[in-house]
Amino acid sequence: MIPELGFIALLLAFFTSLLLAILPQIGIAKNHAILICSSWNLSYLLGIFTSISLGLLAYSFAVDDFSLSYVVAHSNTQLPIFYKLVAVWGGHEGSMLFWLFALSLWGMLFAYFSRHIDPIIASRTLAILGLIFLGLAIFVVYFSNPFIRQFPLPPEGRDLNPMLQDIGLIFHPPLLYLGYVGFAVNFALMLAALISGYLDAAMARWIRPRVLVSWLFLTLGIMLGSWWAYYELGWGGWWFWDPVENASLMPWLLGLALLHSLSITEQRGIFSYWTILFSLLTFAFSVLGTFIVRSGVLTSVHAFAIDGERGAVLLILFFLLTMSSLTLFAFKTKLQQSAVYFSFFSKESLLLLLNILLTIATVSVFIGTFYPMLFSVLGWGSISVGSPYFNSIFLPLIVLAMISMVLVLATHWQRFSRTKLGKYLLLFLPSLIIGYLLIEYTIAQDDSLNFNFTAFILMSLAIWLLLSTLSLLGKNISQQRLGMIFAHSGVAVAVIGAVMSSYFATEIGVRLAPKQSQMLNGYEFHYLGFRNEIGANYTSEKAHFEILKNGKKITALYPERRYYDVRAMNMSEVGIEWGFLGDIYIVMGDKLTLQSGIDGEFTFRLHYKPFIRWLWFGGILMALGALFAAIGLRKND
Repeated sequence: MIPELGFIALLLAFFTSLLLAILPQIGIAKNHAILICSSWNLSYLLGIFTSISLGLLAYSFAVDDFSLSYVVAHSNTQLPIFYKLVAVWGGHEGSMLFWLFALSLWGMLFAYFSRHIDPIIASRTLAILGLIFLGLAIFVVYFSNPFIRQFPLPPEGRDLNPMLQDIGLIFHPPLLYLGYVGFAVNFALMLAALISGYLDAAMARWIRPRVLVSWLFLTLGIMLGSWWAYYELGWGGWWFWDPVENASLMPWLLGLALLHSLSITEQRGIFSYWTILFSLLTFAFSVLGTFIVRSGVLTSVHAFAIDGERGAVLLILFFLLTMSSLTLFAFKTKLQQSAVYFSFFSKESLLLLLNILLTIATVSVFIGTFYPMLFSVLGWGSISVGSPYFNSIFLPLIVLAMISMVLVLATHWQRFSRTKLGKYLLLFLPSLIIGYLLIEYTIAQDDSLNFNFTAFILMSLAIWLLLSTLSLLGKNISQQRLGMIFAHSGVAVAVIGAVMSSYFATEIGVRLAPKQSQMLNGYEFHYLGFRNEIGANYTSEKAHFEILKNGKKITALYPERRYYDVRAMNMSEVGIEWGFLGDIYIVMGDKLTLQSGIDGEFTFRLHYKPFIRWLWFGGILMALGALFAAIGLRKND
């Protein structure tokens, strides 16, 4: 009866969301206090019912209830228990239920913390969240139900996709969902503000911590996804401009623009229209990301391959949300704003420029992601849009963004400071020197590398941004200012890691028999042999390497090839030595014993990735910046 109870809890959540979408609106229209206040209790009930439903699905995975089709498709008795819990959101149906859970969780948090704003705005916001939940609940109940039974019971499940059997995938999807869905609160709040006809500085200040937390979750989710792709997929890269990667990048960029717009609205009482538009589009693109992952229309290693019917329903939900909200924006944007004047070179202008750059970046990613699909639908053939397109657009945007981030430090509201500008310009010379030395040091490790002027410019600007931002450190610094320092330093550090690992990475493909060696970037990769191992739900061939530098042993690495018999899939587990200045990275390929007659001969891919760890460290700094800023704003409320 456990699955039936889970489905009943889902139905109760469905009917609760229906009441939440209707009753508060009736109460507002008739000025009925009890109906208005019902939105808070209904929000708590919605969270309770959804949590029960998700918890019972997790229990079904834990006890190997193979009467559920969803459990059969994504679990197995040999699967370790923590991967069984991951499997709850490892497929389409469970991930959509987790989406509902995240939405109900954010709704409960908003209900609890909304005591300090206008009760009409808060009640209307909860009602809009209930309406969003209702639309997605209809989709889950009718098109994506994880509680469907099957008979007869199979003796075993099909196992979780081996690519998802990883610690990074325990946290990556939930963090993304919490980020995506967190923007729903701001979306609903902005619609409520539009209907009410105002958005003042006080509301912008109240909203900003919530947006910061959502952006924090999304940042961590993207960072974990990049890290997972780097060490799990065995290709040695960290970003492929894959459609699903782009799906998370678009709301991240819009969320970043929203944060800057909120700051200006709060401080200066302007750019309210930008703030509302970014609020609407950020969540709309989060729903679009859900469509990309689950529709199957775009090929991706991350995507859930499902039928077109469910993808069409998600696309309809996206258009309903987007068109209704933008229509409301077009007809209800009559906000009262006082005239504010500022010079061409001021903090307002530079933040506006930054938002324009982020908007251009988002539009470029959108076009690059969907143009191939449109090209195919129109019958014009097939076309591929890859890294050259995205890199050619993003490189100048990143350069302009870093310059504007430094210059904004030299400006005040309405004007700029010549003294501060001179101070930051002086920091550019040591930035050029440091950038040049770092590149030359990296090139000196490998004769095959050459100096790259584009990398030199990007590195110098990133170091300039880092030095300029760190110069703000001092006594009695506020948490909000500390958050800005962390976040902007994180951008600089991430750019350093991205540039160095992209322009100066080295790799080589080799075939090695036991006791043979290969040199790369000054390191000797000495292959000692391999052994067979048996895991919980796989068998593997594990190689043993010793890494030497100048004849001294640095570390031992153990890349392996795993075979998952239930899924009949091979997976490579790379051997990595993490380093502050670079990673040593080994991928184990095919066994060549039958061809060569030499026992233990395999193909290997050897990599050296300079400064790549800085990329994820920068992401952590950005997330910490958002956290400090949110805490600082909450303390000052």
